[in-house]
Amino acid sequence: MPSSVNSHLSVFDRFATATNEFTSRAWFFVVCVLIVVLWAPSIFVLKSVDTWQLIINTATTIVTFLLVALLQNTQKRSDDATQHKLNAIAQGLSDLMYRLADDRPELHRDCRQLRQAVGLEDRESAS
Repeated sequence: MPSSVNSHLSVFDRFATATNEFTSRAWFFVVCVLIVVLWAPSIFVLKSVDTWQLIINTATTIVTFLLVALLQNTQKRSDDATQHKLNAIAQGLSDLMYRLADDRPELHRDCRQLRQAVGLEDRESAS
């Protein structure tokens, strides 16, 4: 099962991962705060509250829109990798339970239930 995980990342996936690394650093947050701090007094230069608000609203909306798309890609790949790992652990546990079931007959039922649960999870995660 773990061997079925594709380790090749597309250009977009690599870009999304790099963006995630870049934006998850503390200094990125500091830069964002600095931008807001520099923007705030610009009201005296622009002399129009509408233009002043439009600048920050437009910039933050665009950045947020793009970051959500990129970070969602990274999160989905992380979730998929976690699911593959959990399925591999469940499969290994099921195999071990099956080998031990000769000495403990109740393990046959438990092993069957675990295999059904893993099979169900495979069908659900494939969509």
